[in-house]
Amino acid sequence: MLRLLAIVPLSALALTFAEPAIGEPIILAPQTLTEWKAVYGTVEARDRMPARARLSGTLVELSVIEGEMVVAGQELARVVDDKLDFQLAALAAQKESLKAQYDNASVDLQRGEDLLKNGSTTTQRVDALRTQVDVLNGQIAALDAQAEVVTQQQREGIVFAPASGRVLDVPVARGAVVLPGEEIAIIGGGGIFLRIAVPERYISNLKEGAEIRISDAAGPMSGTLSRVYPLIEGGRVVADVEIDGLPDGYIGARMLVRLPIGNRDALMVPATTLETRDGLDFVAVETPEGPVLRIVVPGQHQEQSGVEMVEILSGLQAGDVVVAASEVAAHD
Repeated sequence: MLRLLAIVPLSALALTFAEPAIGEPIILAPQTLTEWKAVYGTVEARDRMPARARLSGTLVELSVIEGEMVVAGQELARVVDDKLDFQLAALAAQKESLKAQYDNASVDLQRGEDLLKNGSTTTQRVDALRTQVDVLNGQIAALDAQAEVVTQQQREGIVFAPASGRVLDVPVARGAVVLPGEEIAIIGGGGIFLRIAVPERYISNLKEGAEIRISDAAGPMSGTLSRVYPLIEGGRVVADVEIDGLPDGYIGARMLVRLPIGNRDALMVPATTLETRDGLDFVAVETPEGPVLRIVVPGQHQEQSGVEMVEILSGLQAGDVVVAASEVAAHD
């Protein structure tokens, strides 16, 4: 395993890498770095809710397109079934007929009650007339209820947004014939997150709450590993990353993510101490005979406390005293 060496000044004062002192010797001591794994993540909406038609018919209005922001309860489309108008007309005609019978039965009932007072008819006859009036009144009320059902079906032709969010997809067009339950639009709401798929060999290194680094065209960002799903598919583990300020313009966009998968030791020096001559890289170190240039093999660059650091794969070891390359020229 490589050894990561922290930079410790020989002087009693601590060395600050943000403003290293020119020519001040530094000693190397072990330090641990985080190992990062690069994978691609996909921007996902937390909730993908379809706005469905509740009525079969023709889509006569469609007021949204992909990418628009909508609020919960906003009208998105309207479906019309012409047969409902005919049903309402038929119910209205039946009601008019029953209303005429009801009016006539009411007159007969009033006449029968007057005759009963004079003793010219029987109570049984009046009760029969009263029952007829009640039956017709009930039939009229039933027609009103049926008409309200049909009217409610017409209202259900309006398709509303089930939640606030962005319209991800509109799979239908104006003029199309739709069925009950058919998707009119897909709404992405509830916020967005980054979903990643990581090889299963890194399961033990995935810890909820760990810091995640993201590379984006707008600049580097960081997030938090919020959930690791227990189901492994295709040799990969799915996890969600919460990121503040994640752009939601494109759901499904891919972003490069760096995951912490463990720790390792390595040897690093400030990039300013690295010097290249004739295609070889050198770092000046202090020896009993004076400062000399030692050939090194540099690795990856990392930023620590605002200072660019370079990993040294070989050529240095713990305890070496690193000095500025100018010290070698001055000694010579």
